Amino acid sequence: MSPGADDVLARVRTTRVVLAAAHRDHDTSNNANANLAAFCQRCHMIHDRPEHRRRRWFTLFRRKAMGDLFRGPYP
Repeated sequence: MSPGADDVLARVRTTRVVLAAAHRDHDTSNNANANLAAFCQRCHMIHDRPEHRRRRWFTLFRRKAMGDLFRGPYP
C-alpha cells in the first residue's frame, strides 16, 4: 500500500455483540434445541417484552389482591 493511501480498515468501527440464549416459548424448563434461539441482548429483550409485561401485570395484580385480603380494599 502506498503512503498516503486511504486506509479503509482504520476507519471501520467494530462493535462487540454478546449473544444470549432465548426460549422461543418463554418456558425456561423447555430446553429443546428447537425452542432455543441465539439473539443479541437487544433482540432478546424485544422478544421477551410481551412476556415481561404479562408477568409484571400478574405480579402487581397479585400484590394488590394480597393487600385486599389482609388489609382490606385500597382507598
